[in-house]
Amino acid sequence: MKLRFILFATLIVPILACKDNQKPKENIKENQLSVKDIRDSVPFPAELVHFQTPTENPVFTGSGPDSWDQKIRERGYILKEGDTYHMWYTGFRSEKEPLSLGYATSPDGITWTPYPDNPVFNKSWTEDMMVIKVDDTYHMFAEGKNDVAHRLSSTDRIHWTDHGSLDMRNANGSPLSKGPYGTPTVWRENDTWYLFYERNDLGIWLATSNDLKVWTNVQDEPVITMGPEEYDQYGVAVNQIIKYKGWYYAYYHGTPFEDWSLWSTNVAASKDLVHWKKYPKNPIMEENRSSGILVPDGNLFRLYTMHDKVEVHFPKTTENK
Repeated sequence: MKLRFILFATLIVPILACKDNQKPKENIKENQLSVKDIRDSVPFPAELVHFQTPTENPVFTGSGPDSWDQKIRERGYILKEGDTYHMWYTGFRSEKEPLSLGYATSPDGITWTPYPDNPVFNKSWTEDMMVIKVDDTYHMFAEGKNDVAHRLSSTDRIHWTDHGSLDMRNANGSPLSKGPYGTPTVWRENDTWYLFYERNDLGIWLATSNDLKVWTNVQDEPVITMGPEEYDQYGVAVNQIIKYKGWYYAYYHGTPFEDWSLWSTNVAASKDLVHWKKYPKNPIMEENRSSGILVPDGNLFRLYTMHDKVEVHFPKTTENK
């Protein structure tokens, strides 16, 4: 399935009776204009972009001196299952040492209890991870050494098997050029896996797979680019994809500085996972509150940011917007 057809589906109904090679050029141009109009009216609901930060933060940090997780770093990930919040995070003492995987749980998403036998995985470099559950299996996509993405799996959230680096291909099937392909973020729909990744944070690419083995670019150009906005003109990377009321929303971090000294959390929206529009009022979180992900909180969402420390942000009430 070609992703661009998702957005065009409702627009081509009036000309379905024509054979493909007989479609009037005028209709194609009109359809393209209609697509632009649709993208210009992308909704950004308040419940997805307006959050307030309580003073009782951070809710989780590294364990301090002489601990395997003396420090933590982006990106951690949180899944809520039933009444329990599950968090995976990267801990380290020195960036010269391999980065290991920690696990913690919470009954309320505020007070966290680290797993007593942490780290739960340290057989290979694992950082900047996200987790998606499919049937009874948890799939973790993470950066390995040199920012090369790899996949791990588990059936109990604790014991992980590393399946090695992802086999990445260009749109024509040839191997991706050497270099990093990190901050892997996965969405799964209709038995297809969609992988968003960055290369040196210089853009966000999209690849798909049907077997979790070979990942092929939808196009060889980024689907989300840096800038021209100031807040993300020197780096971008996706942290999470959600689907809400028929639209896809990407939560991504960006930086306005060439030295990457400051990051923010931002939002973009799409109808087809390929064509994205950035929220006009980005960033939604600044001051290195980045690597943001949403977690369901009743009928709304909480926003967690995970850059250096874990902080929680609650939905703004109508009167506080």
